[in-house]
Amino acid sequence: MKTFTSPFKSTREIIKFPDPPQLARDAAANWLMQLESERDSGKIYLVALSGGRIARLFFSAVTERARQQRKLLDRVHFFWGDERCVPPDDPESNFGMALELLLKPLGIPQDCIHRIKGEEEPRKAAVAAEAELRQLAPTHHVAPSPGLKSPPEAPQPVFDMIFLGMGEEGHVASLFPGESEETMSHPAVYRPVVASKPPPQRITLGYAAIAAATQVWLLASGEGKEKALRESLTPEGRSPLARVLRSREQTRIFSDISTDA
Repeated sequence: MKTFTSPFKSTREIIKFPDPPQLARDAAANWLMQLESERDSGKIYLVALSGGRIARLFFSAVTERARQQRKLLDRVHFFWGDERCVPPDDPESNFGMALELLLKPLGIPQDCIHRIKGEEEPRKAAVAAEAELRQLAPTHHVAPSPGLKSPPEAPQPVFDMIFLGMGEEGHVASLFPGESEETMSHPAVYRPVVASKPPPQRITLGYAAIAAATQVWLLASGEGKEKALRESLTPEGRSPLARVLRSREQTRIFSDISTDA
């Protein structure tokens, strides 16, 4: 496998917390403060949400803080970084979790919710999700990695914010270890994948789309992830998270995981 190299020096800000609830509360407060600082811009704001255990706490923390500040979310359009190929009312649905804990409690309008239709044929759902995003997002040209048989540049839609979680093996969104360099370098915004954990059929943002985002915040929490996070932060890291970190100029990491050797 080839080693991905970034055209610039990437940096990451790591903010440490004693436990998951404090991490979630602080990330929620920081995000809402950012929305407050930009509320007079008049531009729509595109965010991609994650799934996972820490996302539950984060959504609940955002909801608690935003109940009295709902206007902060008036211009926010909600997308997803990945989705399991299940119906929206399935307990495994990332959309379903966000709907229950965040979108419905805050009364987010339907026209601001852009879910990945996990109940449809995966390739069709991925194409539809990309088309819906491109209707709203500006684009940025990202040069492909060496060896990719594609046009010289692939225009990527630009999210204002992508929230990511991290798995025990360093996966982010539904980008898992073991993919070929050509697959990882593919410019598709959303693509079907077969995950190494259930449910296996999923749809995920690709690496290029994550690299193009204005901001990426990683909420890294949970036992058994120390080794993956520690290795992902090294220059020679091989995990999906390591690749994401090298592809970006800056990433903010909220973590309750020890990275001490």
